[in-house]
Amino acid sequence: MLHSRHRVLYPALLALMAAVLSTLAPVPFVSPAGSTLAAQSSDTLTKVIITFRSAPGASDEGLVRGVGGRVRNRFHLVHAIAATVPQQALAALRANPRIALVEPDVRIFAVDAELDNSWGVKRIGAGTVHDGGNRGAGVKVAVIDTGIDRFHPDLAANYVDGWDFVNNDADPMDDNQHGTHVAGTIAARDDDAGVVGVAPEAKLYALKVLDANGAGDFSNVILALQWAVDHGINVTNSSFGSTQDPGSAAKAAYDNAEAAGILNVAAAGNSGNCQGTGENTLWPARYASVIAVAATDSNDARACFSSTGLDVELAAPGVSVNSTVPGGGYAVFSGTSMATPHVTGAAALVFASGNITDTNGNGRINDEVRGALDTTAHDLGAAGRDALYGFGLVDVAAAVLGPVPPQPAVAVTVTTNKSSYARGVDTTAQLTTVVKDENGAAITGLASTAFVTTLDGLGMPVVFAETTSPGTYSGSLNISAAAVGSHTVVVTATDSRSITGSSTASFSVTAPNTVRVKSITYSLYGGANGRANLGIAVLIVDGAGAPVPNGIVSVIVYRNFAFYGAANGRSGPDGRALFEARNAPAGCYQTLVAAVLAGTRSWDSVTPPNQGCK
Repeated sequence: MLHSRHRVLYPALLALMAAVLSTLAPVPFVSPAGSTLAAQSSDTLTKVIITFRSAPGASDEGLVRGVGGRVRNRFHLVHAIAATVPQQALAALRANPRIALVEPDVRIFAVDAELDNSWGVKRIGAGTVHDGGNRGAGVKVAVIDTGIDRFHPDLAANYVDGWDFVNNDADPMDDNQHGTHVAGTIAARDDDAGVVGVAPEAKLYALKVLDANGAGDFSNVILALQWAVDHGINVTNSSFGSTQDPGSAAKAAYDNAEAAGILNVAAAGNSGNCQGTGENTLWPARYASVIAVAATDSNDARACFSSTGLDVELAAPGVSVNSTVPGGGYAVFSGTSMATPHVTGAAALVFASGNITDTNGNGRINDEVRGALDTTAHDLGAAGRDALYGFGLVDVAAAVLGPVPPQPAVAVTVTTNKSSYARGVDTTAQLTTVVKDENGAAITGLASTAFVTTLDGLGMPVVFAETTSPGTYSGSLNISAAAVGSHTVVVTATDSRSITGSSTASFSVTAPNTVRVKSITYSLYGGANGRANLGIAVLIVDGAGAPVPNGIVSVIVYRNFAFYGAANGRSGPDGRALFEARNAPAGCYQTLVAAVLAGTRSWDSVTPPNQGCK
């Protein structure tokens, strides 16, 4: 059992279970053999989404009815109508100049596995963010799924509103389990009972598009996205998908929702293989306006079932996830459906942090929130973005801090004396720089190439300059590679004959607004029955190497490469967060730091190599 020395925290014993792949069988679409219009029996009707070249009106509904069709919905988020029409009428509809496309209303299915404790919320650093006072209050999250049990004691306080698009009423009650499980991972209340969601004070909205069997139509998804835009939703969770491309209307709905300020998050799918090969990410996760989420286990390894492909953007815990189910209970599920709400909840915390601003001036911040999640993710697999993990495991503790301010540059000038040379004589000058640290040693990586943007007295860029008169040259040298301390920059101007001028500038690099784990050490003491307690000390320091007190550190400890326990701790005046495994069994222990939260400082997400054996 792992504890913080300052308080007992969450022990976690995980039992992994193989996930069962979802069967995603889209409804087949058969093109009509001819265009003869005749009375049709119900078994020859097909569901379609008809995209018009401009916003459809009553006359366009009449057009659909005129070919024997039934209008199910007219959308305003996209220029389309969902309808049921005779197959023989499809050719006539496609030939109409008012109509751009007639596409099948593709079936969708919940992306989950079989019943398989809640470890994922801690693993992505959400507990650290909660301890800092951010619980996602006020952020609107729409769960587009099988509905939500709004009476569940862990969800009732956060449930606000919703709609049932399957039965077309205002009671989106979950008759399947899937949507309630997703909702619990996003926003189950922190009430000392049951489970805790990633954003336990976010506002929940249930948009039911899947029936009791976990199946539905993309046309209802468009309606749900339309509802989300109309009600000012911040984040949508789509833990469903299809192996069949649903077409342009569905894509436009997600694109338009994103343009309206919504961050869309969707399950990559459970169509993967243990080799991690193939492009098998589902729709809508494949859309550029949607974050596609892969699933990982407690060892940060991709689950075999997790879909792969170039559209995968982030990874999150998706194996053996404990969450809420209808009737006030709890269950453990596995699947990318379970991974997706971890990212959705993380996005809610980033929205609520107040650290994200509209940097590109487009009037919304959902794109900046997405960027914060991507750039702070803990890289897994191949370096950089890859087809298995995307940018890596979501790290909400880092994402909520927002962008790190760039290291400032230092301005350097040099004046050259050319008065002894006659006009027209070859006096080509080259500017070179040497950067030295406080001990006079040259700093590698800051050479003359950094001075390509040096300007001459006329404001022209120079590296080699034709100068026939004295002049002052200046530029900005990027010092991001310089260590903390005092430095000098020596800039020398030379011509084809001799050195004609030089200048020395001094600058200091102050401690950047960062925090890092400097060391993890182990000790043995006390214990009962010959089993000593194992102490673990995690030292955190700032950019200048000074200890950081009162920082919150989340750790996961492994024994003999198997999960042993997880805990949060607070660093003392010496910068050390202390943990102990009481009466620890023999073995070799390793510690993974999952998150560090220290005010506005940005953590570099690096765990130094460490091991302690007993």
